[in-house]
Amino acid sequence: MPAHSVGYGPPIKRSVLISGHATSISLEPIFWAALEIAARDAGLPLNALVAEIDAARIASENPPNLTSAIRQWLFARAISG
Repeated sequence: MPAHSVGYGPPIKRSVLISGHATSISLEPIFWAALEIAARDAGLPLNALVAEIDAARIASENPPNLTSAIRQWLFARAISG
């Protein structure tokens, strides 16, 4: 994707529900769009996908914060094809 079509923007804060608890996540618009596409591709609501990413994050040896985990998950998804 050419850099001029990335759609740069500051982080946008949104609330998501994880196991019935609201949490705020701040992601840049391109990451929100990628997360919505990933949820659609998986046939999951956005909240359910974030909950899956959160569970994997918590189970990792050195868990990052949730926002970082989401970005890393999306990047890994993008490079895995």
